[in-house]
Amino acid sequence: MFPLSSVLFPGAELPLHVFEPRYRELVADCLAGDGEFGVVLIARGSEVGGGDQRFGVGTVARIVSASPFPDGRWALLAAGTGRFVVERWLDDASYPLAEVHELADDPALGVEARLEEATAAVRRVRTLMSELGTPAPVTDLGAVTGGASGADTEGETRLWRLCALAPLTALDRQGLLEAVDQAERLTLLTELCVALAGDLALLLGGGPGAGEQPTTR
Repeated sequence: MFPLSSVLFPGAELPLHVFEPRYRELVADCLAGDGEFGVVLIARGSEVGGGDQRFGVGTVARIVSASPFPDGRWALLAAGTGRFVVERWLDDASYPLAEVHELADDPALGVEARLEEATAAVRRVRTLMSELGTPAPVTDLGAVTGGASGADTEGETRLWRLCALAPLTALDRQGLLEAVDQAERLTLLTELCVALAGDLALLLGGGPGAGEQPTTR
């Protein structure tokens, strides 16, 4: 297990600079095995040094490429595959270990049409952030609504991609990861982006929140 201060979604890429001895050992073990490890969000604490508290739902990461440095560090590129829930944390060997079981979404009817609404909400947030001069993840939003086959027929892959595009906090992204199915995830994503867009619009318009707290008289 690799606890981080960020959330990995299925289908998203995760670049990692691995320098701690315990995680160097994790990389070696993964490369000698199936190349997979678990990523969970840190609830409290730091990525470095241990002693952190962690959320119980995470994402399986598969190593795509691994480049070693002469001093033992690694540059990794991993990709999220599926979700899991932690059954119990085990005693650390040198790196964190846990027993987990896989989580899967039930197919949801009507997801395709609702993806358009969620896409519009994400697009508006990204546009407002651009107007404020705040960078958002640089990804082609057009890829979210393109034609597809297989799993994409149900919209699942595109929904995960849209979640990755939304410039939300780590806790909000964790909420999206933990949503029980696609319908709940779509609703939450849209609500979060609509709320954030409202706050950003206030900042742009100089209303309450634009540099000062509103007062009550």
